Amino acid sequence: MDIEKQRLSIQAARLYYQSDYSQQQIAVKMGLSRPTVSRLLQYAKDQGYVNITIIDPSEDLDLLASDLKRKYGLDTVVLCNSPTNDAEEIKNHISKKAADYIHETVQDGDIIGVTWGTTMHAVALQLQSKPVKGVEVVQLKGGVSHSQVNTYAAEIVNLFAEAFRTIARYLPLPVIFDSVAVKTMVEEDRHIRRIIELGRQANIAAFTVGTVEEDTLLFRLGYFNKEEQELLRRTGAGDICSRFFDKDGTICSEELNNRTVGIDLAELGKKEKSILVAGGQRKTEAIRAALKGRYANILITDQFTAQALLR
Repeated sequence: MDIEKQRLSIQAARLYYQSDYSQQQIAVKMGLSRPTVSRLLQYAKDQGYVNITIIDPSEDLDLLASDLKRKYGLDTVVLCNSPTNDAEEIKNHISKKAADYIHETVQDGDIIGVTWGTTMHAVALQLQSKPVKGVEVVQLKGGVSHSQVNTYAAEIVNLFAEAFRTIARYLPLPVIFDSVAVKTMVEEDRHIRRIIELGRQANIAAFTVGTVEEDTLLFRLGYFNKEEQELLRRTGAGDICSRFFDKDGTICSEELNNRTVGIDLAELGKKEKSILVAGGQRKTEAIRAALKGRYANILITDQFTAQALLR
């Protein structure tokens, strides 16, 4: 009798907990009464055949955030709970979390520096309007592309400016020049120099991190020749503001770095709020390297990425 009861209780438990059958559906399928099914499910729990674990996402996220802050010396870690470990799903959730965080953070008189890319575009699209005064929004790196691939550079800075009721300050240049001499000459222009200086003065910076995989956005934009791409893939872990660094967060090509227009990573790390928005399996190593380089003091990511960064 006990063996039969055990068999029936496990069968009922499988249907109820694994197949999402209702108790009435189980009763019909097993040829039992509904009260009998209820007693079998309770028996399965009492005998330890069923082990129910309740996971509180907010509690787990708080613990993960605390561990990340301690491991990487961050001021703030903001985590979201993504339902799946999928890149697009994660981007949707972290961009919403980042937009909310930036909305709450920005105050009168702040200077906000922003970069471009698909993650930052997703953040910009979800920004809510905030009635602040004296805020300025500036591009932190050049935003002109050599190809037809959309960087969303102008749209991002425009959306940020609209949200905080100000005008956008563009850096209307390629992000990487063919030579240091040409880049230096262009930076001597009074207008360009003023925009770059405004980026240095920004107390808030919002940016993401890129990878060195073949299909990464910067490679598709046509800035690098094959030899340069191979160098970056071999030695690099990722980029911020189109400045590439290795797994330890050290600039991996001074020659390419000297041709890049925009804020230096050393300056970025000194901001009052240097906000890195990134997540997903493909970006984990780049995020880890950026945190080792101390280029961000605030990280906004998801629970899957957080767990990977702690391993």
